[in-house]
Amino acid sequence: QLQAFGGGLVQTGGSLRLSCIASVRTLGGTFGTYSVGWFRQAPGKVREFVATKSYRTGNTWYSDSVKGRFTLSRDNARGAVYLQLDSLKPEDTALYYCAASPYYTYSDLTDIVKYNDWGQGTQVTVSS
Repeated sequence: QLQAFGGGLVQTGGSLRLSCIASVRTLGGTFGTYSVGWFRQAPGKVREFVATKSYRTGNTWYSDSVKGRFTLSRDNARGAVYLQLDSLKPEDTALYYCAASPYYTYSDLTDIVKYNDWGQGTQVTVSS
């Protein structure tokens, strides 16, 4: 099971740091062999890709809408993945989810169906 937390209410231009902690028991004790990505879902919209990091290559990819403002990092020793959200905009308001995937390429990791372990989501609200 993945647990995401760190969301909250901030003003436009503010920052938040989201955390995603993996239960190594759920992932079979092999957190280092899973890629972890972040997705978000705004009310009335489909869940969309935000950012991900390949466990094999270390490459990190972002959606165009967050590139340059969000930063993903991971700490394998702690089974944790972080998403730093800076220069937040009202359109960033959404429920943010982290998810784990056994895949490691760009085409797979930007495909929501390639993730098989999902956290419960943490709400980010940006006021104008």
